[in-house]
Amino acid sequence: MILIIADTIIGICLFALFTSILINFAESSNKKVRKEKKSIVETGTMTLFFIGFYILIRFKIGEIIIISELRNYLILLGLIMIISGCLINIVGRFNLGKNWANQVKIYDNQTFTKKGMFKIVRHPLYSSLMLMFYGACFVYPNYLAFLANTFIFIPFMYYRAKQEEALLRKTFKEYYGYQKEVGMFFPKIIK
Repeated sequence: MILIIADTIIGICLFALFTSILINFAESSNKKVRKEKKSIVETGTMTLFFIGFYILIRFKIGEIIIISELRNYLILLGLIMIISGCLINIVGRFNLGKNWANQVKIYDNQTFTKKGMFKIVRHPLYSSLMLMFYGACFVYPNYLAFLANTFIFIPFMYYRAKQEEALLRKTFKEYYGYQKEVGMFFPKIIK
């Protein structure tokens, strides 16, 4: 029963996330681009990763069998991570507003965003996806999905974040100071 509830909650989170991504695409479709750098890491490749991740979990490739009360606690922890990640992602998208882009871009009227989720981390959309993928690894214990997130998805997000930051530093003078103050994917404890 708990797994049916978890599946439903995860389905709602995914629907909300994909809806917010579609809204981003609609808002950015006719904006004038000032600078652009093509990246292999974009919504299409992230979606391909998601499909591969889903296949691992759906067909139980790499599944870890846990038969104890621990299983319910892992499901609860995973759901908290997925719901939190979904909320962070959607709020981060609202904070970013019309500055969102599928590729690494600077628009003519782009602004430097450091409000909301961007006060806490520089890349809340990426860190929220990482959190959601790890949460799924708890709900559906799977070591291959965990390894895929750790050794494929996170390095790709780091690569993409570095591409974006290089362009942002060239465009916004204050970005370098922002990097010193705010963590990339995790909040900075010591500044």
